Amino acid sequence: MRPDPLSDAAARRHELTRAKAIQALRELDRAGTPVTFAGVAQAAGVSRSWLYTQPDLSDQIRRLRKDTDGTGGAGTIPAGQRATSASLRARLTAALDRNKQFADENARLRRQLARALGDQRSARLRSGNDPGC
Repeated sequence: MRPDPLSDAAARRHELTRAKAIQALRELDRAGTPVTFAGVAQAAGVSRSWLYTQPDLSDQIRRLRKDTDGTGGAGTIPAGQRATSASLRARLTAALDRNKQFADENARLRRQLARALGDQRSARLRSGNDPGC
């Protein structure tokens, strides 16, 4: 029985396509890029529908997608639990107010320290023990 050149070519093309998809999958994962069917398809130059027909590749994409989406596979946060713009603005305003309080307190403590160091130096000068003389 003679080898079928068309079947051989199709098998080689299939293996080359699989190799490109696996390589793209590894590179996306290594780079920390979110792994999606669209991303792998684009990086490998294959169609998304072809990826879905490859059980091992589609399983790996789904697993890596869960690992890299930051939610552990829980999906997105439900709308009712998301922070609103108003609440984020309120939190930002509170944080800015607190930072202003810290800056004011820091300035007050610096003035106190400068006065204390000045008093300490004055006391050394009066007693004649100032090493800076």
